[in-house]
Order: sequence, then structure tokens, then C-alpha cells
Amino acid sequence: MRFLISLAWKNLSRYRKRTIITASAIAVGIGIYIFFDAWLLGAELDSERNLIWYETSSIRIMDSQYWEEQERLPLDRVVENPEVVIKMVEEMNIPAVPRIRFGGEVIFYKDPYEQDGGVPVQFIAIDPERDDRVFPMKQTLESGKYLKSGKMEIMIGSWFAEDIGAEVGYPLTIVTRTRDGFFQTIDVEIAGIINCPNPMINNGTIFIPMDVANNYLQMEGGVTEMDMSLPLQADVEKTAQHIEERLEEKGINNLVAKTWKDLAQDYLAIAVQKRAGSNIMLLLVFIIAAVGVSNTMLMAIYERVRELGMMRALGMKDSQIRIAFILEAGGIGFIGSVAGTIFGSLIVYLFSTLGIDYSWIFKNMNVGYRLTGVMYTVWNPEVVITAFIVGIVISMLIAYIPTRRALKMQITDCLRNE
Repeated sequence: MRFLISLAWKNLSRYRKRTIITASAIAVGIGIYIFFDAWLLGAELDSERNLIWYETSSIRIMDSQYWEEQERLPLDRVVENPEVVIKMVEEMNIPAVPRIRFGGEVIFYKDPYEQDGGVPVQFIAIDPERDDRVFPMKQTLESGKYLKSGKMEIMIGSWFAEDIGAEVGYPLTIVTRTRDGFFQTIDVEIAGIINCPNPMINNGTIFIPMDVANNYLQMEGGVTEMDMSLPLQADVEKTAQHIEERLEEKGINNLVAKTWKDLAQDYLAIAVQKRAGSNIMLLLVFIIAAVGVSNTMLMAIYERVRELGMMRALGMKDSQIRIAFILEAGGIGFIGSVAGTIFGSLIVYLFSTLGIDYSWIFKNMNVGYRLTGVMYTVWNPEVVITAFIVGIVISMLIAYIPTRRALKMQITDCLRNE
């Protein structure tokens, strides 16, 4: 075996140019694979974080009938005594805040706006004194001020503000329905503009003080949801089940606790499809690299048919010759895998710091990810190791086929080959 390894190494050195070209093809394929996987993983992790922090929270408690009808945002399916439930949850050392989520339309008029218009949006009524226990919305304030209880004010996203030409201090009229289904108008002023990392919030959600919404919507203290914050790595399913058990112990059977995964099923389905599509693209990259290696090894073996015949004439067994060529291909794969791993890791490191700015895409088109612009790569050691091993294994497997075909030739035919 030592002789075969030595022979394979000498052949790598003897055909240096071919070795470099083939190894480069492997390196490029592995480098691109490592980069794209890190890029997609970074997008997924950032999206999940932004989804939880700004949109769904970790766990949400709501009325069971509201959960079934949540798409129409019904205000007649509410939690009547939210403070009792919040106290129970906080006894479990879980921060919780109440919210009212409702639909409606904002109306704006020419002067100060450029023209008259109206836009359907989603409204979220928050308790300004407590909401940041779960949602770090205050940290996203770009201009103006944060909401205060009792003030006829709202906060809007920067993308939405730009679309309608709004600035801090501009008036808006909210048209919605009360809990009993009657139309209601609310005249408010823009107190602050937020720039949230979650495009769903940044592009079409308006925040209003809880007490103002409670009064105008005639909620009588009821809320549509109570949101909770848990560490990102927490077992949310187990915690939600525990919360529902505590609710049952207290005789509260009309409420359900849903995790962010339950609330974001559409997003998770899109994420799975994107990952599948991306994996196909990455597979094509590997196939292209494999074709390059296969072509090179095929040429290398058939150009050395006389050499192969001479080795057989000198008494080398077919199995030994096959192992020698496979080891040679493995050496090329090893060189390419090392270079590709270094190349891919350098790119991952670079873009984990600088990121890739896709704000021009995310602002004008919903691509599913909860990102507003810059996407960062995330180091994935498992994929790096896998790519390294696969690069070597593929090279060795590809070399087996042409070697097997060449060994079927007679020794005399090999020696006469030119």
C-alpha cells in the first residue's frame, strides 16, 4: 500500500497542471456550496429571530375561537381578564404583555400629504409601559418619540411612511369597527417612525396605545392576545403545553397557548421550499464540478493506457492499478477540498461581517424572509466537514469507472495504444 500511495503522489506531481486544474474545479464547487449554505442558514436564523422578536413572540395565548378565526381579526373573541392570565404566566418567570390586534384603514388627506388616499393596514394596540418586556420595538425607533398611554398618537414603519409621504407630526384618520361591529373613526397624529428589521411590521403595521384602543373599540378591558418572551433556544412546545395545563387547573378552558411555529406556519412552509430549491441548486454546482473531475480523470487514464499496460506487464495486479488511480484521484480531491474549504470559509467570514445588502429587493417584493435588507452568513462547521469529505469521496468514485474500463483492454492492446 505504501508503494501505491507513493506512486499516486508522484503522478500528482508529474501531471501538475492537470492536478491544479482539476483540484480548482473541486475547490470552486466546494467553496460555493459552503458559502450558499452559510448564506441561507444566516437568512433563516435572522428571519426566525425577527419573526419572534417583532411579530409573533415566543408563545401567544388567545381565545380558542379567535385562533380558529384569526385571519379576520375578530374583536368579539377576546380574553376578558388578561391580567389574571398574565399574573399566572409571570409566576412561571415568563414575561408577558397584552395586545389588541385589529384591522382597518388609514385615511390621509392632501396637505400635508401629496394627495388624498387610504390604505388597509393592521393595527396593534400596545401597553407602552410594558410592551418592551417582550417586543424590543422601542429600540427600532428611527425618529420622533415612543408611544405614551392616553395620547392620540401612533407609530408607523419607515417603509409605510415613505410610501404615503408621512412624517412625524402628520395627522391620520383610522377607520375600523368596534367590538360590537359598529364603524368607528379615530383621529391620531404620528408620534414616531420605526425602522424594524421585520418587513411585515415595517411595511404595514400601525401601533396605538392600549387605553386609546380599548376606549374607541369598546373592548371593556378585553384583549385579543397575550404574548410571551422565551430564550430563542427554549423548548416552546413544552412550555406552551405547560401553560395550557396551568390554565386548565385554574378552570380557564377557553384559552389556548400557541407557539411561534404555530403562528408562522406559512413562513415555515416557504422556508422549507426555499431550502429545498437551494439544495437543488447546490447539487447542480456539485454535479458540474463532478463532471469536470470525471472528464479530467477520463482523459488522464486514457492518455496513460500504455503506462497502464506496462504496469500490468510488469506483474501489477488489476486491483493494485485500480487502487493507484483511485488514490491519485483522492489526492486531487483532497487538494481541491482543502482549497475549497479555505476559499469558502474566507467568503463566509467576510460576509458574516459585511453582509449582503438586498434592501432593494425586500422593500419592493415579499420574498418570504423576515429581513429588511442586509443578510449575513453564519458559520456551519458540519457542512464544511461534509463538503470536505464529499469532495474527496466523489473524486475517488468518479475515477473508478474509467479505470475499470481501461483495465478490460488486453495488455498487448494497451502497449500498442498511441
